Amino acid sequence: MKIHESAENYLETILMIKNKKGSVRSIDIANELEYSKPSVSVAMKNLRENGFIDVDKNGYITLLDNGKEIAEKMYERHTTLSNWLISLGVNKDTAVEDACKIEHIISAESFEAIKQIANK
Repeated sequence: MKIHESAENYLETILMIKNKKGSVRSIDIANELEYSKPSVSVAMKNLRENGFIDVDKNGYITLLDNGKEIAEKMYERHTTLSNWLISLGVNKDTAVEDACKIEHIISAESFEAIKQIANK
């Protein structure tokens, strides 16, 4: 299934906040990404309507199975690529920024090849 890069970023951010804080609300996402609350609300509505997240009556966001799968894939790509670039001597901030771009466009085949080298 093909989803937009922005949706992948939101899902990955939800996973990261959940791992850090234990729970996620729209305001947490807005603060983390430095986006406006209305922009995040629209994105959460779209993610909910497409079956990637659930939002309970108190506004807490939970990743559904397919949303969690995408979030974990993006997070793995991000951390692996960041660490690999840093190991090559790239400045940490640059490596993280570049990894954030690369993680969305790299093929599964190329990522697996990099992952094999990075994990040695």
